[in-house]
Amino acid sequence: MAGSPALSRRALVAAAALLPSAARAQASPLVIGYLSLRPPRPLAATLLEPPPADEGAQGARLGLRDNATTGRFTGQAFALEERRAEQPQAALEALRGLLAAGLRLVVADLPAELLLPAAAEPGALLLNIGAPDDALRNADCRRNILHVLPSRAMLADALAQYLAVKRWRSLFLAVGPAPGDQLLAEAMRRAARKFGLRVVLDKTWTHEPGAQRTDTGHMSIAAEAARFTQGAPGYDILLVCDEAGGWGESLAWRTTDPRPVAGTQGLTPTIWSPVHEQWGATQLQRRFRAQAGRAMTPLDHAAWLALRAIGEGATRSQSTDPARVINYLRSPEFELAGFKGARLSFRDWDGQLRQPILLAGPRALVAVSPQPGFQHRVSELDTLGTDRPETACRPS
Repeated sequence: MAGSPALSRRALVAAAALLPSAARAQASPLVIGYLSLRPPRPLAATLLEPPPADEGAQGARLGLRDNATTGRFTGQAFALEERRAEQPQAALEALRGLLAAGLRLVVADLPAELLLPAAAEPGALLLNIGAPDDALRNADCRRNILHVLPSRAMLADALAQYLAVKRWRSLFLAVGPAPGDQLLAEAMRRAARKFGLRVVLDKTWTHEPGAQRTDTGHMSIAAEAARFTQGAPGYDILLVCDEAGGWGESLAWRTTDPRPVAGTQGLTPTIWSPVHEQWGATQLQRRFRAQAGRAMTPLDHAAWLALRAIGEGATRSQSTDPARVINYLRSPEFELAGFKGARLSFRDWDGQLRQPILLAGPRALVAVSPQPGFQHRVSELDTLGTDRPETACRPS
């Protein structure tokens, strides 16, 4: 199975055998950039598990260590140059510094509005781990961006497939006011149409959640949640769009009618979850916790995948020349094991990494999409997100 440690060891031995003995001598390292925009965080909605300050970077560091393990077999070396900025302009300046130093592969934890100016800087391939925006895979796509992070459409399709299988077809869509919430809601609406579901109520959440810190805050929030869901037409599940996690938890267990919650809270579609233990994922979870002292988050996993994709490209192309690695990443031969039961590869039409999506609750893995029975002429993974006939990507 993909991600199996035994298979990984055999792959390393096979990769080493591909190289002539003279090539196994240690070469100059392939230096990979890691660039993140981390503005000062607002006060968290809850003191439980605040976002770690090193989120993403720890995943990249583990990916570097795994690449080094491979490199001991293949005579290849890797290095990581990390840059973190708190302001957009500082992030662009940091990118220019990496490019001036000769780096051509940069893992980018940047929002969409900054990723596009970054892509306009010539000379580098950006591996996107921070922007799930569907426009970046369609009209705003760029030839020099590969998307490791799943798009919002992929996440929405993964959840919609499961709801279709369960025959939970009537949806109540609760949408936050943030731009990301609005974009996720649009992806949910699209997924509902795609898989034969029906949004029976589409409503914006406007209540300020700050009252939860007062002595009777839970009562105020419970009353607001009851008002928000009261009188809703018959629906099977409440879908929440709250990417920042500021209010979505207010709805679970407080709806007027007894209904499950899914979306950004409750049953969540995600690239990774600490509850995932199948296909050898337990050993990755343990190695990450030993390194970072905490659980691997979705952003950590995206960063790990980006580093491992570069490492795999170097191993299979038998080169640490960035141009050869980039060409291999884009080739039909490229595959990556991601501990999710399938081989991952980049779509040639929009640069998106094909991958299964986990459907996870707070303490258990519920399902993995694509769901059984959803077929595709090329890959079942292409039932998630924008398929080739649908794409508006004309890369520039």
